[in-house]
Amino acid sequence: MKNIMKKTSALILGAVMPAAILSGCGSGSGAQTAQTQAENAEMAAPAAQTESAAEKTLTFGCQMYSDGLINPASQTNCAWNCMRFGVSEALFKFNDNMEIEPWLAESYEVSADRLTWTIKLRDGITFSNGTPLTATKVKESLDWVREKGPDGSSNPQKYLEFDAEVTADDAANTITIKTVTPYVNLTGNLAYPVMAIIDVAETSDFDSGVIGTGPYKVKEFHDQVGFDMIRNDNYWNGDVPYDNVKILFMGDASAKANALRAGQVDLVENITNVADIKSLQEDSSYTVDIASGVRCGFTWMNQSGVLANDTLRQAILMAIDYDTICSSNTIGGLYTAGFSVLPSTLAYGYDKLTNPYAYDPDGAKKLLDDAGIVDTDGNGIRELDGKDIDLTYVSYENRMLNDFSDAHTMYLADLGIGVTARYGSSDDQWNALVAGDYDLNNNNWTTVGTGDPTEYMANWYSKSGADYCAYQNDEYDKLYEQLLNEADTAKRADIIRQLQQILVNDAVAIVDGYYNSSMAYSKNVGYAHIHTADYYWITTEIRPAD
Repeated sequence: MKNIMKKTSALILGAVMPAAILSGCGSGSGAQTAQTQAENAEMAAPAAQTESAAEKTLTFGCQMYSDGLINPASQTNCAWNCMRFGVSEALFKFNDNMEIEPWLAESYEVSADRLTWTIKLRDGITFSNGTPLTATKVKESLDWVREKGPDGSSNPQKYLEFDAEVTADDAANTITIKTVTPYVNLTGNLAYPVMAIIDVAETSDFDSGVIGTGPYKVKEFHDQVGFDMIRNDNYWNGDVPYDNVKILFMGDASAKANALRAGQVDLVENITNVADIKSLQEDSSYTVDIASGVRCGFTWMNQSGVLANDTLRQAILMAIDYDTICSSNTIGGLYTAGFSVLPSTLAYGYDKLTNPYAYDPDGAKKLLDDAGIVDTDGNGIRELDGKDIDLTYVSYENRMLNDFSDAHTMYLADLGIGVTARYGSSDDQWNALVAGDYDLNNNNWTTVGTGDPTEYMANWYSKSGADYCAYQNDEYDKLYEQLLNEADTAKRADIIRQLQQILVNDAVAIVDGYYNSSMAYSKNVGYAHIHTADYYWITTEIRPAD
């Protein structure tokens, strides 16, 4: 992508125009082409024709993350894939109110000091290979992910510290976890996909041959194309509705909607073209299920580079019209505008927050002018420390992220800030984030992934190992450490409100807005549901018509 120089305000509208009909799908080797997507979709139809008449097959079109691999230890996205595709399950799970419920576990007890957690497992569960789920197997899985995790980037220490001791009692069918640090919400941490329970005895390092307890298992993986899944005949939790599930990787925009209309897929997740999703909602041949939004789209601002300058970050936030972007024909209805990294719908005091950097393009320019961050050579780009400001913007094609990044770029051009776009796959985005190889990095996160925002807010805690933007604020760190040890719900909510205000005041991120997840399906499917915690895509809830 070429450098973006100063544009007229008319170009701002161009930044939020609809994307191409078939957009690229993220992969480690680059964007997936429209031709490849078409081949993927065509693969579904002949495959379905060869199935036995008695067999039931679901064809599911979805975004590809982390080259589609599903090993929980290798990367966070891989862990999500494993659970989303119905392969893995965890000790606990979330309902649609983000309340924690037992899953592979039956019950638990916790000591008064919250250092010892005894978890009773359900009886009669087996892995998809027929191996019984025992306490020893659970211990092996938890130990394995913490051992292998540092070799990848799934950061298991964020959910269960490396020094925690896990012991197994097969006779009692319990595991006991003794931690060094008190955990307020360990059950929520153990529900996170990275902590899913797998049979590590049959799992190679960082591949797609994972053995889980879920309703489906991998038959074959097609690189850059998708998975052939089959029923887990050993499944412990009721009937498995389909004999086969074909997972086909597809890009955003209209790719999924077109495949659904053409009958090449039965079910898709997260169509992110406003016109397509409205068209499907108005057509009685399709059903669209939408989950309440707990996701936030936001752009990291890397403070280890030029964006260490506070005034520059503040001016950037003031220069962008977030309401206009979110209400545009491209974004409208998929995101709600907001200025905090936590959605306004969550009960963490959004209405009590103040935004000192509301949209004010003239004020943004004056702020930079007064700080001496000006264009001295007349090329349209302001300079800082004698150099043109040219920000590297990393993004990828998912949940409208590139559309937001394009729009931000146009507003920044009007401010006199140069941007070099570096758009690729979700892997490219994640690797650049972890390496700190960016100035701006756009992504979309579940904010209450462990039941509350504690794990998410660690992204700005300087001691967490997840502070990928080099942010450091002593007041924030002190409050975050209080949050880690506070059990009272009201006090926790107030601490989280204070943490948000600090981040807003320090201008740490460009907030795209708050996203609503969705699933759409044809009459071939009798029922499907997108969960608030969208770790759960392919579940036994999804059933064929009739």
